[in-house]
Amino acid sequence: MADKTELIACRLKELLHGVASRNPIKQAIIALEKGDRSFSWIGSTGETDSDGTQIQEETPFFIASIDKMFNATIVMKLVEDGQLSLDDTITTYLPGTITRGLHRTGTIDYSEQITVRQLLAHTSGLADWLEDYPKGGQSLVDQVIDKGDMTFTIEDMTAVVRDQLKPHFPPQDPSEKQPKIRYSDTNYMLLIAIIEAVTGQPLHQVHEQLIFKPLSLRHTYFAGHSQPLDPTPKPAILRANGQQLHIPLFLRSIWGIYSTAADTLAFLRHFVHDEVFKDPGTLVSMQKHWNRFGFPFDRAALRAPGWPIEYGLGIMRFRLPRVFNPIHPMPSVLGHTGSTGCWLFYCPQLDMMLTGSVDEVTAGALPYRIVPKILKILSSLK
Repeated sequence: MADKTELIACRLKELLHGVASRNPIKQAIIALEKGDRSFSWIGSTGETDSDGTQIQEETPFFIASIDKMFNATIVMKLVEDGQLSLDDTITTYLPGTITRGLHRTGTIDYSEQITVRQLLAHTSGLADWLEDYPKGGQSLVDQVIDKGDMTFTIEDMTAVVRDQLKPHFPPQDPSEKQPKIRYSDTNYMLLIAIIEAVTGQPLHQVHEQLIFKPLSLRHTYFAGHSQPLDPTPKPAILRANGQQLHIPLFLRSIWGIYSTAADTLAFLRHFVHDEVFKDPGTLVSMQKHWNRFGFPFDRAALRAPGWPIEYGLGIMRFRLPRVFNPIHPMPSVLGHTGSTGCWLFYCPQLDMMLTGSVDEVTAGALPYRIVPKILKILSSLK
């Protein structure tokens, strides 16, 4: 067994250095852990500062849209406590200054019909305030990359959706057969506003009370809003096309989270072992209806999760179709990825948890290439 684990560690190290050598990537962290904690591995490589500082295994990284899984967890805990209902409309919790006219198609305004469940499942049809392109203009994420740091409020974000962008389809019931589904950051910014409205607290305090402290995530924090519970190294540098991207105001605006490999694995371990929710049925309900994203047909969709990824309520399911490897098909994984080339997945078949990041905003698709390679290496351990 020792020889096998040493060989696996050697192959993982080769993969790690191969990832970090891909232009424009400059750094990488890869970590994994077996469900019973009988096997674990973590590796890091690359420079995370202009002075040559090397990234370490304990270095926090920006978890990007992995935070959707964290925020969905908060929503479901609030549902358990009876503070909100998934089938309530967003107008139940948010003022008209935010919701009015968000989803207007011709003479029909669907804004007051959108539910919390549809936000969680990405079936609202709402335009993506961050990634979608207005007619003849740049997406906001491109503007931030090209022009530098910016700050936004929820009112600014919804104004972009209302005034500059068009919805993609009418709101869909995620429990229906083959509903339309479109990844949209707008959905989760609205969920953040709902969490704050329901609890009467800023988001970072809600997370500290319901997730960070109970699960002992001591090195996880909100950029510009909070500090980690314990002393923590400086975070990894975020890059765009290999160049440092210094955007503290923007990260604060979107409630961006920094975490470490150990903390993200700890969150996932508690999550998949059903140690986060009071009711075992809550975790089941998040995975009850899997809806597959379609093929991308526009520039914005090319940057977002698409086919063959499926989505439940705040959680992804990913598996390469058997045609890509008919002899040794990839087992499915559950979790989430982020647009900066980060991932957090659990593989039930191998009972293995995987996390990692390259902190490069052009590497959003990287996890869907790297995770199958990690699983292939780990299959020999099974």
